Amino acid sequence: MKLKIGDKVDVLDDALSGIIQSIKGEIITIETEDGFDLEFKPSELVKTKSATLRNNVFDSASIRQVLSEKTEKKRHSTTKIKAKERYEPMMEVDLHLHKLVDHERGMTNYDKLSIQLDTARHKLEFAIKKRIQKIVFIHGVGEGVLKMELETLFSRYDNVKYYEADYKKYGLGATEVYIMQNPNTNN
Repeated sequence: MKLKIGDKVDVLDDALSGIIQSIKGEIITIETEDGFDLEFKPSELVKTKSATLRNNVFDSASIRQVLSEKTEKKRHSTTKIKAKERYEPMMEVDLHLHKLVDHERGMTNYDKLSIQLDTARHKLEFAIKKRIQKIVFIHGVGEGVLKMELETLFSRYDNVKYYEADYKKYGLGATEVYIMQNPNTNN
């Protein structure tokens, strides 16, 4: 069935009907009986005769009931977190230099490495203070200098364990840090 301008249509999943005002590609604009212009896809509309589909199928009392059910506030269901997602890192820190500075022109390798390590130290301290248990530091593969320096940094902390991050998600260029929380410490 081909829809055209001037056709009377009903909206399939809503208690609306109207007359087609314009058709632009896959967007059909209808003017509702209340005078509003609304856009729909052709699959959301059905052509009707002179009497609306609602008048043929429902009486006015059942229309009111359907409308009240549709406008009634629904209870929000709580989103269940899968067991696997519970153990995913809470925080990601991308240490790629282009994410940390606007331009790296004129910087020495020492300057670049210092910025990356200072950022890692700052984020790790923040996570410890805010009691965030897991962080992933994305350092990239490269020559492995940053990775070795990060391992040196992490080994200075008694309450930190570190290991390769999830290979499927990060490849070889990331280290996951687990911060053991001391329940006696109130930060």
